[in-house]
Amino acid sequence: MSSPGMSSRELDAAGITDPVVRAAYARCRRINATYGRSFFLATRLLPPAQRPAIHALYGFARWADEIVDSADGHPAGPAGQGTGRTVEQRAAELDRLAEQLAAGLAGQPCRHPVLAALVDTVLRHDIDPALFPEFFAAMRADLRVGEYPDLAALRDYMRGSAVALGLQMLAVFGTVGPRDEAERSVRALGEGLQLTNIIRDVAEDLDRGRVYLPAADMAAFGVDRALLAHCRATGRTEPRVRRLLAHLGALARAAYRQAEQGLPLLAPTARPCVRTALVLYRAILDRVAAVDHEVFAGRVVVSTPRRLAVALPGVGQALWARLTAPATGSPATSPPATNPPAGTASAPGR
Repeated sequence: MSSPGMSSRELDAAGITDPVVRAAYARCRRINATYGRSFFLATRLLPPAQRPAIHALYGFARWADEIVDSADGHPAGPAGQGTGRTVEQRAAELDRLAEQLAAGLAGQPCRHPVLAALVDTVLRHDIDPALFPEFFAAMRADLRVGEYPDLAALRDYMRGSAVALGLQMLAVFGTVGPRDEAERSVRALGEGLQLTNIIRDVAEDLDRGRVYLPAADMAAFGVDRALLAHCRATGRTEPRVRRLLAHLGALARAAYRQAEQGLPLLAPTARPCVRTALVLYRAILDRVAAVDHEVFAGRVVVSTPRRLAVALPGVGQALWARLTAPATGSPATSPPATNPPAGTASAPGR
């Protein structure tokens, strides 16, 4: 799925010809294929011309996330920063990334291995630049904030992370209904995805000194950090923690139901991808429940055959949507823009 030939076909379909920008998009695609296997599988249901932009958005988000997480005891991710970095060093690197992005969007040359693709995507698809300061604020919170008092505070954090990423992608997907209603659906989907990750990754996050489980909800179920640390040490989920995770799982499922209601507002060619991503992540919740919320013994994963079975129905839907899509109309079916000059971030034609 991640062969160089396939990547070139997608870049050709999107009308991306600049060598520097193509290399950046290819890097983002590799990041998506390596670190976001379920999401990458869903992106295969998009028309080839749309995939590079989604890879760029995911690749950038993952790059920033790995800068934040590349602390002592955790391996380097796509950013390649290594281990043993202090909070101050990671904050400085994150600030440099934000500065480079702002400079690229302002038209300065951008040869960063990921940002060149992101800048091209933002300009090509007219993505709101205001979404990126929100994203960086959430990333900085991961460096300084170790817990959230209640669900409202957690939702404020999610607004800058998974929700912001979803709104960025919405500009690529396109809509056929009221934009504000589509955005509400995307916000719900972002919350569902992030809550799912929080439930699955509670042990890993605890190792990093973070507890995303809202403190008010923890208290309601008789859970505290000491109990979570005990579960981590023993590799067993205590009954009170099971009930808390089941409660948060119910919130994630409610978010997914709300997101499903908005799927018809997306451009037809985007619906199979988004629906498959939703179902794949909901399958993670199903798997967590199937193992009785034993998330401290090891990372809960959905098997490859199961993921493929979930994605299979979307293949026919995706092909039909492409065959019946109008030649013009929504942003999702607009012809590709021309490239800026090599190594620059000037706005391409739309």
